Amino acid sequence: MSALPVSAVLPELLAALRQSAQVLLIAPTGAGKSTWLPLQILQQADFDGRILLLEPRRLAARNVAQRLAELLGEQPGETVGYRMRSESRCGPNTRLEVVTEGILTRMLQHDPMLEGVQLVILDEFHERSLQADLALALLLDVQSGLRDDLKILLMSATLDNQRLSELLPDAPLIVSEGRSYPVERRYRPCPAHLRFDEAVAAEVAQVLREESGSLLLFLPGVGEIERVKTLLEARVGSDVDLCPLYGALPLSTQQRAILPAAAGRRKVVLATNIAETSLTIEGIRLVVDCGLERAARFDARTGLTRLETQRISQASMIQRAGRAGRLTPGICLHLIAKEQAERAMANSEAEITRSEMTGLWLDLLLWGCHDVAQLRWLDTPPEAALYAARQLLHALGTTDHNGKLSAKGRQMAQLGSDPRFAAMLVDAETQPDALATAALLVAILEEPPRNGSADLRDAFYRPLAHWQRRAQQLKKRLGGGGGEPDADLIPACLASAFADRIARRRGEEGRYQLANGIGVKLDSEQALTRYEWVFAPLLLQGSVQPDARILLAMPLDIDALVRTCPHLVRTITEVEWDEDKGTLRAWQREKIGVLTLKSQPLTKPDAQTLHTAMLRWIREKGLAVLNWTPEAEQLRLRLLCAARWLPEENWPASSDEQLLATLETWLLPQMGEVRDLRGLRQVNLLQALLQILTWSQRQRLDSELPTHYTVPTGSRLPIRYDAEKPPALAVRLQEMFGEAANPCVAQGRVPLVLELLSPAQRPLQITRDLAGFWQGAYPQVQKEMKGRYPKHLWPDDPANALPTRRTKKFSPPS
Repeated sequence: MSALPVSAVLPELLAALRQSAQVLLIAPTGAGKSTWLPLQILQQADFDGRILLLEPRRLAARNVAQRLAELLGEQPGETVGYRMRSESRCGPNTRLEVVTEGILTRMLQHDPMLEGVQLVILDEFHERSLQADLALALLLDVQSGLRDDLKILLMSATLDNQRLSELLPDAPLIVSEGRSYPVERRYRPCPAHLRFDEAVAAEVAQVLREESGSLLLFLPGVGEIERVKTLLEARVGSDVDLCPLYGALPLSTQQRAILPAAAGRRKVVLATNIAETSLTIEGIRLVVDCGLERAARFDARTGLTRLETQRISQASMIQRAGRAGRLTPGICLHLIAKEQAERAMANSEAEITRSEMTGLWLDLLLWGCHDVAQLRWLDTPPEAALYAARQLLHALGTTDHNGKLSAKGRQMAQLGSDPRFAAMLVDAETQPDALATAALLVAILEEPPRNGSADLRDAFYRPLAHWQRRAQQLKKRLGGGGGEPDADLIPACLASAFADRIARRRGEEGRYQLANGIGVKLDSEQALTRYEWVFAPLLLQGSVQPDARILLAMPLDIDALVRTCPHLVRTITEVEWDEDKGTLRAWQREKIGVLTLKSQPLTKPDAQTLHTAMLRWIREKGLAVLNWTPEAEQLRLRLLCAARWLPEENWPASSDEQLLATLETWLLPQMGEVRDLRGLRQVNLLQALLQILTWSQRQRLDSELPTHYTVPTGSRLPIRYDAEKPPALAVRLQEMFGEAANPCVAQGRVPLVLELLSPAQRPLQITRDLAGFWQGAYPQVQKEMKGRYPKHLWPDDPANALPTRRTKKFSPPS
């Protein structure tokens, strides 16, 4: 084993770990950094505590632990163990624990000191998973405040060294040259006249005919794997085994895919990017890389995650090619033009920049962090996703009105499950049958069935063994015993976590609207489409179709749900435009989210109720439904400009979004006895906006951003303000004679755009530099104007001439 390439840098690495709190290691595929190095650190670093080795994937964690234990002649659970969701092989003598990402986060939450742990190794850090980024942020926080003796080692075949050196400026970088056999990298884009699946199958079949050895094929997703596998069955010889490999497969099936082919046989492994790192797939000499991957991207607007097929980074191409050279010289065929490959981004986009943040925010709240800026991040979580996370957690009862963890939220956070699932379990824990029902639902939703049926009841009535095991584990975690799953309790359980995913049929068959307003769709062949109401807890937002796809659902008796969960229903007054009568009408409605259960007209609602409904209607329709006079619109634009140009003053909010959010402050006080649309459109918006300004703000606004400008002739001309463009003043050229410098507003910070006009009010020139215009373009304009308007004065020195509105015969004597 000393021949492993990483052994050459072991002394340097051990020295760095003794001297530095954080260390970076770059070691290529096959160098032994995962399956050999951790054991050497354990044996030679003289650490008193345990070592935690973080692996991003469950299959990799188990295999790495198995390999490390074998090197000691032991089984996992002795010196080397592993921990992952639903499975643990650790004992009292375990000193090296291989853990998956969520497990490390839970360990940190339960014991921020990480008592008994000396070193945490984050393997394959280039993948930049959300949990790995969170783990690093928490570990750095522990180092800075609790454990200056704790060590962190980041390992990968490729690292974004510049970003890491900015975050960890004192961390030494150690590079292992690696030992990989030569890999011939070829580039050949798929023929344009073939479908993707057919083109990939044809290329794989050709490579198998021309070359010996087993083959690893990288495809973006499960659908492509199944389709290409079907096509290959008719194209390859009987001595070739076709083995799918992706995360949703049972671990036993994944294990079979990475074992060597039987004697006298070849193997084609059809894999997602799960096979890029950590796993050694025995016997692979050939790699075909389609150059694509499936990435999840959270849409904060809809609250859903959509899957996008995208080009992989150059780092991923290097990783994939490296799989062909781990055991023998190999060949990698990239199904992409070489020029296109060279233009790919260097590193993959960090998961934290495109993921749903509810779980991460719950972890941060439990950590005691209420502002992401309190921690050190390679990439800061995006604010839009954090806002959506805060909203959902509050709706689940996880946080109070101040955004702090409630008692329920603290219990949810301790479970380590997805926040929706945790809410379902906590709400059900006091009733044995309800807890059993919720636990089985969570198990099913964590690993959904792949039998093609979207009916949740099929899985619930015939639960697979691994769902039952997981349900028992969840019940045990909550201290629950006994109880049996009861289908009648499913709606109430789902309502505690997925109230926003109650759906009602609309329009054509299979189309529904969720309680949160989002459109969703059931496949037309699903029998569920005949039901008006369904619960749809599992959705997938496609990259093309506007409606999200319902993956799992069940019929819903809405009346029974309302009786069981009356808190879901809110009674509100709404107003809407009546086309027949040409006026606003008020309605009292019972609603779940945006879905209406009952509705009845109100003849004479009280003013407060009606005004509240009107404000809600304005927010839905937008500010355009109000009567914006030119004066009111200009005042609003002046406020917008003042906030941008004079930021030292605390100007009131005036963007569309801000005004809609504060209607109660500026519009409601002016509504008085308004009871219909006609009255609403008679509200003086100019006066309404002026009321939100203090006296000193009004004075400064009129002084620094005046409505008019007095030109040299004495004419008082309007200034035209705009949200996007500089302020403009339309003025006849002759009235600016005698003005040497360009007029400005906002304490001279913003020059006006002068739209200089002819005596007939036609455009001549646009400028923000009047002095430059007099010296530059004016002589040409003068020449043209003298010919066209000979009776008007066109002086040679306009900056010092007398302004005029008249022709020569009315000009004042010189």
